[in-house]
Amino acid sequence: MLKKIDRARIFLNKQAALFACPICHEAMRQTERGLACDKGHRFDLSKKGTLYFLKSQIKSDYDANLFFHRAKMIQGGMYQPLLLKLADLVANQKVLDVGCGEGSFLAQLQQLTPLKAAIGFDIAKEGIYQASNHATDAFWCVADLTNLPFANHSFDVVLNIFSPSNYHEFKRVLKPGGRLIKVIPDEKYLYELRCAFYPDDEKKQRYSNQQVVEKLLQAFPQTQFERLSYQFAIPEDLRLSLLEMSPLEWGVSDERKAQLQEKPLEKITIDLLVAISQNQ
Repeated sequence: MLKKIDRARIFLNKQAALFACPICHEAMRQTERGLACDKGHRFDLSKKGTLYFLKSQIKSDYDANLFFHRAKMIQGGMYQPLLLKLADLVANQKVLDVGCGEGSFLAQLQQLTPLKAAIGFDIAKEGIYQASNHATDAFWCVADLTNLPFANHSFDVVLNIFSPSNYHEFKRVLKPGGRLIKVIPDEKYLYELRCAFYPDDEKKQRYSNQQVVEKLLQAFPQTQFERLSYQFAIPEDLRLSLLEMSPLEWGVSDERKAQLQEKPLEKITIDLLVAISQNQ
């Protein structure tokens, strides 16, 4: 079985043209250690086969524990209807997963459908380190959403699942006619968890995606939306992971968490908008 760093070298050998230097924005070429541009900016592969493109270290609120439990929920089937829909949209495409976290969405998609190339990046290195453990030929890197280390017009699809957006950069790296697929939580998303965490705070029990949708439509006025809503019966061995997988738990009292650990939720509502935007 190939080492992670060797898998990464094979990917770069085939797909180095997808990258651009985040410092000078010039094209990059593969080197023995990773990637470099003609102006001498170098980015070396880690032992995990990942690349670090940030100019300085950035602290993320998302930690290894959250990513671990999120991976368990994704791999446990919580988002299977979404993944099946996405698989039909991304088959045989070059895909960039923006804010990929620990990489489970992209890794699961690769199990469902062939992809010409798959790159996932996140600003949180803890997520990317976990992503490198997937048995996949996807490539993982730490990068900044506002300064993507990728070449102009290089991807067929940009995936933007539950993560922030930078539409200027998305348009730049998408091919003409390429598609942005953005997955947005809708009003009932994780409703039972919101109510359980904040039983006396009706404001926190509600969710609105209006501002997110409006900003997307400003950038891509012809966006098409499809709502995907269902209930997921949580397997017993995943019920405690549900409590740890989301930033929702950050403001919850220790007492309330203890109560929910004693009697965890058995079902959860997944309510999503799948937005499909075509690049002009």
